[in-house]
Amino acid sequence: MSDVVVVDYGAGNTRSVRAALTHLGRSSVVTNDPVAVREADFVVLPGVGSARSAMAHLHETGAAAALRERFDEGLVTLGVCVGLQLAMESSEEDGGVEGLALLSGDVVRLREGRVPRLGWAVVEPWGEAYYFAHSYSVRSPDAIASVDGVTVAVRHGAFTGVQFHPEKSGPAGLEFLDQCLSLV
Repeated sequence: MSDVVVVDYGAGNTRSVRAALTHLGRSSVVTNDPVAVREADFVVLPGVGSARSAMAHLHETGAAAALRERFDEGLVTLGVCVGLQLAMESSEEDGGVEGLALLSGDVVRLREGRVPRLGWAVVEPWGEAYYFAHSYSVRSPDAIASVDGVTVAVRHGAFTGVQFHPEKSGPAGLEFLDQCLSLV
């Protein structure tokens, strides 16, 4: 079994995530097999896609239950963009969607500034610029970083979620991803 699983929910940026992992010397597999998701050393719930269709796919395949079990067991998981949003209790996207409820909070449509937010932004308090592409944001007591008052990173237990795309964020993104991988 691969040490890293990139969860397949029928969409997502799996190719670019796997390319970043390969660049860091890590083998990975894209799957929605609940046993593989539950037992991997490190799991990435990738970004890009629709909350409703992603959640439906996760439930149909059993990956949703496996992700909850990982979380309850304190196993390292990274949510990227939509992957972060899916970890929340609910989302306004697609007329309202229940999430995995791994973390407290919800997902709301951005209502100020340019929407969608596309491009690079410096994450505070980290001081590094990362690449963003999103129209929704999380509201959570587990927030650990922001850009212009918008939550862009959360952490609770062994789950870390980021609104930015580390796999598309050059050296800073690769360093962030490598730091996450070092937790296992």
